[in-house]
Amino acid sequence: MTKWVYSFGNGLNEGRAEMRNLLGGKGANLAEMASIGLPVPPGFTITTEVCSAFYDNGRKYPEDLRAQVDAAMQRIEGAMGLRFGDADAPLLVSVRSGARVSMPGMMDTVLNLGLNDETVQGLARSSGDERFAWDSYRRFVQMYGSVVMGVAHHHFEDVLDQFKRTLGVIDDTAITAAQWREVVKAYHEIIHEHTGQEFPSDPQAQLWGAIGAVFGSWMNPRANTYRRLHDIPASWGTAVNVQSMVFGNMGDDCATGVCFTRDPSTGEDVFYGEYLVNAQGEDVVAGIRTPQPMSRARAEEGQHPMEMVLPDAYAELLRVRALLERHYRDMQDIEFTVQRNVLYLLQTRNGKRTAAAALKIAIDMAREGLISKEDAICRVPATSLDQLLHPALDPKADRVQLTRGLPASPGAASGAVVFTAEECEARAARGEDVILVRVETSPEDVHGMHAARGVLTARGGMTSHAAVVARGMGRVCVAGAGSVHIDYATMVMTIDGHSIAEGDWITLDGSTGAVYLGRVATIPPILSDDFNTLMGWADSIRRLGVRANAETPDDAKTACRFGAEGIGLARTEHMFFGPDRIGHVRQMIIADEETVRQRAINALLVFQRDDFVSIFRIMAGLPVTVRLLDPPLHEFLPHAEAELAEVATALGKTVEEIRARCASLAEANPMLGHRGCRLGLTNPEIYAMQVRAIIEAALQVSDETGKGIVPEIMIPLVATRAELEVARRAAEAEISAVLQERGAALDYRIGTMIELPRAAIQAGEIAHHADFFSFGTNDLTQTTFGLSRDDAGSFLPFYVDHGLLPKDPFVSIDREGVGALVRMGVERGRAAHPGLKLGICGEHGGDPDSIAFFDEVGLDYVSCSPFRVPVARLAAAQAALAHRKENASA
Repeated sequence: MTKWVYSFGNGLNEGRAEMRNLLGGKGANLAEMASIGLPVPPGFTITTEVCSAFYDNGRKYPEDLRAQVDAAMQRIEGAMGLRFGDADAPLLVSVRSGARVSMPGMMDTVLNLGLNDETVQGLARSSGDERFAWDSYRRFVQMYGSVVMGVAHHHFEDVLDQFKRTLGVIDDTAITAAQWREVVKAYHEIIHEHTGQEFPSDPQAQLWGAIGAVFGSWMNPRANTYRRLHDIPASWGTAVNVQSMVFGNMGDDCATGVCFTRDPSTGEDVFYGEYLVNAQGEDVVAGIRTPQPMSRARAEEGQHPMEMVLPDAYAELLRVRALLERHYRDMQDIEFTVQRNVLYLLQTRNGKRTAAAALKIAIDMAREGLISKEDAICRVPATSLDQLLHPALDPKADRVQLTRGLPASPGAASGAVVFTAEECEARAARGEDVILVRVETSPEDVHGMHAARGVLTARGGMTSHAAVVARGMGRVCVAGAGSVHIDYATMVMTIDGHSIAEGDWITLDGSTGAVYLGRVATIPPILSDDFNTLMGWADSIRRLGVRANAETPDDAKTACRFGAEGIGLARTEHMFFGPDRIGHVRQMIIADEETVRQRAINALLVFQRDDFVSIFRIMAGLPVTVRLLDPPLHEFLPHAEAELAEVATALGKTVEEIRARCASLAEANPMLGHRGCRLGLTNPEIYAMQVRAIIEAALQVSDETGKGIVPEIMIPLVATRAELEVARRAAEAEISAVLQERGAALDYRIGTMIELPRAAIQAGEIAHHADFFSFGTNDLTQTTFGLSRDDAGSFLPFYVDHGLLPKDPFVSIDREGVGALVRMGVERGRAAHPGLKLGICGEHGGDPDSIAFFDEVGLDYVSCSPFRVPVARLAAAQAALAHRKENASA
């Protein structure tokens, strides 16, 4: 027979902390606390397996579940000396959810279950407090009516508010037993009015109704959203915890509260929390009454700390605080009730905390000897470091939310709305803070993005152009905000009825995807000594190297500041869009006279060399991988009349001739067209110019600094061995020419980006002509799935929500498909060329789950946007520790 129910408390503890997958976090911790002698009211847990069976079998329970629940209820009755449904001495219970990971506020709870018109009288007699009994009854009817019977919560609140206004009272504690009876009567009428049913008086019916509601809440909209945001599988299910009630609302020697063993905001080693006298648990978080602080040290004038009001219970809580931290070796979030000066613990769990607090707690506990350095590394979620590296919205600031998009690049920024990159750059040059708002961005917008404080797009996903570039620049970005409608003719955007003109202010929260009206105050990032300590510990353990994707001096400086070990991707095309060089690029593409074309290329050579000199100086002594021109030429072509006229004048042509030439270069599907190495092979002078610029810059900086510069030249979009062979031969010819002209020697590397499925399959052949591979997982994901990363945002959320894909494959590597190609490329490449250096420079290089996979398959390094470098360093250490643990247990 399958065991569906596990009891805890009063000496019978069938569970333990390690059983959280079966019992949920709450059930496992209740059993664990009871087993170490803490005062836990007895109860039982219905396992997560029942939840799975419930949904797999049309919301029906296993046949033998009811008998196991009845037996467990009898054990509670024996422990408490009370009987469930008894009219004289009734046992009341709470019914709460409990998933294996904490999902605060996402699922449902019912308290005081077992009350009806008869048992409330018995509770009044047994407690000697009629007011308490009817207060508990009205709470139960309201909670059960809302959670189980589906009556909107506000209907009950409206009745209670009107009742209090009529009585002229503010505090619930001023309402008498007789008055609570009237409220209960009104609540029964509300339920009948909205459901056509009578409130159930049978405690057994109440119990199973509440159990069903908790299991049902696992799939409610807010729980589904929370799981999606926190990557929690629906298949995990929730447990249900049924526990005997203890009462914090019996009088002034009773209380309820929530506390943390350390400050969850700062990590400071102080007892932190709030409590209420003569209250039940929901009162603390509902905002109906103002909670009071726990300790005198945190109390302000006029407040009544628990340390003074209930000193014995407070002293017992201090003992429990120390015991729980030693036992769980982590900061705990504790729910408690005090009934007639006796402390009871209703829950403990690892407390939610800010990134700053997580960092401080981990370092402090390691120094205190509670945990090891390895434990400390694993205690800080790698992605949470984003919160430490960017400004954040002031949590105390007022705000009006306009909409929400994708949290594409973290941080917070306010500025005046502008709709063009040119206007953005112009206003920024005058010292204005600006937010660039576009339907979607393209490489032509890069200079505006660089000038902006933040970027908002109506279309695009987490790896759209806007998202990738903004993260690389450290700019705040909210992408794919579908309710944003932009009218470029009037320079006005509308968002759900709000009209926002150019120059009006908005605020972006790139950490949540929220867009706010006007200016919202921010707080600056502060990197503590604890941050540097944790990074040092991580670096001593990780195997993977960490580089940055960077192509500007600012990017390179940021990368160095955050501990990058080189540049894994410098995109040269972004350098072409500067206003001082785009004209030369267009002349190079459009000119049909060789002398004019070469003049434009010579001008670009100077710009490119200066670009590389700047980067090599900053990264002196570290590897720099430069990708030769990748996008199709049409992205550089003029479109506006003024741009067409400018090129026509420079080339001595008519506007009509230039327009016709541009039309002839158009492609139906340019991202799978004349780009990457195909462009370099058909227009070899472009790659020759870039290679020359790279080598000349490397020689110049080597002479200046005395540090050996070893440039890594990356040829993009290779699909065949022949392509790389010809492209490499041409590059080496140009390098030889430069070195011969200068009478110099230089070490260099030539490799390719593996971003096409065929390249991964043919990696063994391609490796014969490569010194390194860098997996371009953005395009590899696109070409493997046949998806456009800029357009897939319209349906990928549906796929993830409905289980068609476990995650957005542009955010976290698709291990079974794209990952299989990466693994194949690694194995075949290394088999043909054992010394082949292997890295990844797609956006997955900054995703912790993906980094764990890259460590597993044996890459040498990951490369990510500069602001993700600390995330990658910590994630790489966590991956190394996880693999070490797996190997030890194998």
